[in-house]
Amino acid sequence: MSFAPWLARWNLLPDGGAIHTASSDLLPVVWEGQAAMLKLARLDEEERGHRLMVWWAGRGAARVYAHEGAALLMERLSPEPSLAAWVDEGQDDEASRVLCRAVARLHEPRGEPWPDLVPLRRWFRALEAAAPAGGTLMDCWTVATGLLDDPQDVRPLHGDIHHANVLHSPGLRGDCGWLAIDPKGILGERGYDYANILSNPTQAWALRPGRLARQVRIVSQAAGLERSRLLRWIVAYSGLSAAWHLEDGDEAAAARQIEIAQMAAGELGGS
Repeated sequence: MSFAPWLARWNLLPDGGAIHTASSDLLPVVWEGQAAMLKLARLDEEERGHRLMVWWAGRGAARVYAHEGAALLMERLSPEPSLAAWVDEGQDDEASRVLCRAVARLHEPRGEPWPDLVPLRRWFRALEAAAPAGGTLMDCWTVATGLLDDPQDVRPLHGDIHHANVLHSPGLRGDCGWLAIDPKGILGERGYDYANILSNPTQAWALRPGRLARQVRIVSQAAGLERSRLLRWIVAYSGLSAAWHLEDGDEAAAARQIEIAQMAAGELGGS
C-alpha cells in the first residue's frame, strides 16, 4: 500500500524507514512539527482497531491526529523505556502493574457510544474449531464457554495487551505516559484484557517456575479481579492462542501456550 497519497493529503514528512507487518504498513513521519506514525491497515481487524483508537481520544491510548478509512495518523511513542526490558532487569512486578493501570484507563467509562466491535464470543471461533481435537484444547473451550455465557463488566476491549503494545509518550509523565497501541477492537468482559499479560513478554518467561502464580497475584490485585476468574481467563486465552498458533502451523508455540493453560488450570485447581 502506498504512503504517497497520505503524505500529500496530511502534509507529512517521512522520518524513518517503513515497517511492514502481516496486517499493516507503518511509516514514521513528522506532522506539524510533531513526531507521528502513519499506519495503513490491510485487514478489517486493523481498521476496527483504528476506530477504537479514535474513540479512546488519547485517554489511555496514543493520540490520533487524523483518521480516514484504512489510514491512521497517531502520535509516535517511544520504544524506551521498554516494559519487556524491565522484565529482563528484574522489574516484572512493576511492568505488570503498569500494564494493568494502562488497561484500567482504556476501560474507563466514556460518554460517547462505542464503535462497532467484534463480540468476544466470535473472537473465540478458532478455539471452538480446535476443541473437538480433545485434550487441553477442549478443556480450554469448556472454561471459555462458561465465561462467555456469563460475562461480567462488558466494555470495549483492546484485545492484545502485552509488553510491546503499551509504550511511553515522551511528553507525558507517570501513569498517563504509558499508552496503548494496536488494539483489536473487541467487546466483552474486561477480564479478558488482562489474560495475555501472563503469556508475555515471551512464552519462555511465562513458563518460568513460579512466575505465573506470582503474576496472577500481582495482576488480580492491580486490576481488581477475582483471582479464580483471572485464572479462568488465562486458561481460555491460552487455549485460543494455541489454536491461532496451530492455524499458523507453529506447533511448538502452540505446545508452549497449552503448557501455560495447564499451569493456570493447576493454579485454579489448587485455589
